[in-house]
Amino acid sequence: MEKTGVIAGTAFRQIGLLEEANPVEVSTRFGKVTLLESDDIVFLPRHGVEDSIPPHQINHRANLSAFKELGIPKIIGVNSVGSLKPEIPPKTLVIPHDYINFWGIQTLFDEEIRHITPGLNEDLRQLILGVAKRQKIQVTGEGIYIQTRGPRLETRAEISLLRHFGDIVGMTMANEATLAEELSIPYASICSVDNYCHGISQTPLKAEDILRTARSNMERAKRLVLATIEEVR
Repeated sequence: MEKTGVIAGTAFRQIGLLEEANPVEVSTRFGKVTLLESDDIVFLPRHGVEDSIPPHQINHRANLSAFKELGIPKIIGVNSVGSLKPEIPPKTLVIPHDYINFWGIQTLFDEEIRHITPGLNEDLRQLILGVAKRQKIQVTGEGIYIQTRGPRLETRAEISLLRHFGDIVGMTMANEATLAEELSIPYASICSVDNYCHGISQTPLKAEDILRTARSNMERAKRLVLATIEEVR
């Protein structure tokens, strides 16, 4: 039976999805990666098994290559984001349809001239949207994701600029999507809106509030991931 790859962060691991999963170490030309494998899922903890790797230090090239080594046919990312738009409030799940990433673009092709047209896999994206509708899980069906480098959040001036071009901001998804495309692995994302970006709301940003919203939103994201995997078994 084919297994689905899932990449997610700290909040997703805290909801008890993978208590029975077994660790699997995979060696790639970019480094070793530890994944967690269950009957249906090969899960990659984005920040490492100890949840200690900051976003700007994640070895995305090794992470995505590990899925290729295991022959995983599709990947769902669960990504925490901030909202650039007042009409996309915290606790929203967004299924983005495109992304912008001008900074620190990662590639597998450092030593050769190779061009890809990056993007999110529309078939997998539509599958997730269909499952959400059938399961009555409310989602926003499209959005443009903008990736910044991190680990800091963005300034008010930066958000004032970015809000003209995108809907949500994060630090990881564009790297994953681009590398998955280079590896010819379908990739789509479920984005958890955990806060308004700096200046979109007048309420000051606090890390503890962002984490609290992320944990509450992950239960819905988990339902959507599991229902999607069930449909492709």
